Amino acid sequence: MRVNPEVLKDFFESRTLGSPDAAIGFVLWRLVHRFQREMNRALDEANLTHLQFTTLALVAWSNRSGEPVSQAELSRAAEIEPMQMSQMMNVLEAKGFIVRHAGKPHPRAKSASITPAGLDALESAMAIAIDVQKRVFGKSGSPGGDLLTIVQAL
Repeated sequence: MRVNPEVLKDFFESRTLGSPDAAIGFVLWRLVHRFQREMNRALDEANLTHLQFTTLALVAWSNRSGEPVSQAELSRAAEIEPMQMSQMMNVLEAKGFIVRHAGKPHPRAKSASITPAGLDALESAMAIAIDVQKRVFGKSGSPGGDLLTIVQAL
């Protein structure tokens, strides 16, 4: 049994935002997935996924103070589930890109530091990621760009 096309037309005209392209959530969802696909393809040559690259970059950024960063802090900063962060940390540790330490004062709370091999991987991957970002978002996605400013305000 099919729904009458007139019922569907009425539904979309009266109870939605119109076409999918008029819904900011759908447009952002499509853009984010396009960006992730392009990042994953490009970062393949650096033996990293987009999420692995992002996690590695967050570890390095957080290590600027000279202190390791906890997985919980990384999870909050990336806004991903702690279990997914733990999985990323396992992968990055297996690749030799990070080392993990027992946390203080809670030994089960792990902290992470980037390794020299991790920094080498990050340096080559960063150039790739910046190129993809420029290609997908153009000047408006660069620091100070209109798109970046609007998205940061949300």
